[in-house]
Amino acid sequence: MGRGRVQLKRIENPVHRQVTFCKRRAGLLKKAKELSVLCDAEIGLVIFSAHGKLYELATKGTMQELIERYSKHTGGPQLPDEPMVEPMQDAIREIGMLKQEIEVLQKGLRYMFAGGCEYMSLDELLVLEKHLEIWINQIRSTKVDIMFQEIQMLRSKEGIMKAANKCLLETIGENMNNTDFTNMLHPLTIADNIF
Repeated sequence: MGRGRVQLKRIENPVHRQVTFCKRRAGLLKKAKELSVLCDAEIGLVIFSAHGKLYELATKGTMQELIERYSKHTGGPQLPDEPMVEPMQDAIREIGMLKQEIEVLQKGLRYMFAGGCEYMSLDELLVLEKHLEIWINQIRSTKVDIMFQEIQMLRSKEGIMKAANKCLLETIGENMNNTDFTNMLHPLTIADNIF
């Protein structure tokens, strides 16, 4: 049985929207991989979620190589062979940012588990709140995915049980039609001394 046509409009319910995004993203990535394998195509796919999370797929090589090839093919601006900033400076800067983020998160954990005894600035609390919201969204999304899988499993079990029930009813009906009840009836006898 086929499904009805889906209206292409924004899903208003944020939970349903997230579930649909996760499923369709996975389907899109799967189809891109299949197309790459079947047709020996080089595919680069970039997806940004509504929360700004990046999902990418480069079937052959890296995304950087695909972008450079695309730029050469379209005659667009070429990406520089070497980055403007030395890689060591980028790494040091990123390490510093990660250290700050780790400190804020550790301080936030101490703040939450110590009952608010630890002092946190407004900026630190805002960063902690942002991380907590992201984690809550991820947890809710995972929970919805698990619940949806359980619902699908229960629906398939329901279908199997309905089919088995139908088969049993048909068997009972056939047995009822084939059984002769006239030979099975016996007169009811009651002993005289009971009354």
